[in-house]
Amino acid sequence: MLHAFPAESPALDFAGTLRVRRGPHTREMFDSPKSLALWFLECGITDSELACEPSDLVEAVELREAIYPLVRAKIAGESYDEKALSLVNDVASRPAPVPQLTATGRRIEATVQQALSHVARDAVTVLSGPEVPLLKECANPECTQFYIDRSRGARRAWCKMDPCGNKIKAAAYRARKRAVQA
Repeated sequence: MLHAFPAESPALDFAGTLRVRRGPHTREMFDSPKSLALWFLECGITDSELACEPSDLVEAVELREAIYPLVRAKIAGESYDEKALSLVNDVASRPAPVPQLTATGRRIEATVQQALSHVARDAVTVLSGPEVPLLKECANPECTQFYIDRSRGARRAWCKMDPCGNKIKAAAYRARKRAVQA
C-alpha cells in the first residue's frame, strides 16, 4: 500500500496527504495523477483504479487544502475560512459514488468527481457530527495528520504509534538519558 490511512476517515486521511506540512521538507503524497487514483482505490472509495488527469490532481489538491484549514479551525474553536467552506460544500453537492450489488458481492465504481464528492461529504459529516470533540491533530510537531480519538479517556496523542508515537517516545528517552549523564 502506497498510502496510509491512520484517521479511518477519508476526509481526515485526505487532508494528511501532504506530509510534514510544517517542516522544511514537506512530502507530497499526490505527486502524480496515478498516486491520486491509487489513493481512491486504497481508501476503498472505488474498487478499480480511476483514470485521473492532471486537472483532477489540481482539483484534489485544492480540496485537500480547503479541508485542512476547516479541520484546524474546528479543533481550535475558530471560525471557518469562507472560501474553504464554499469549496468543500460545492464539491460535496456533486453526485457521490454509487455502490452496486453484484452476484459476488458489492462493487463501487466512480468517476474522479464522484470520488472527490465522497471525500468532501465525509468532511461535512466529520466536521458536523457527534465526534467533533474527539478531533485531534498528531502531537508529533512534524506530523499534521488529523484523527478521531476514540481511545479510552481520549488521551491518545499521535495519529499512529508507528512512526509518530515511537519517534516522540524515543526522543524523550534520549533526552532523559542525556540529562542523567550530564
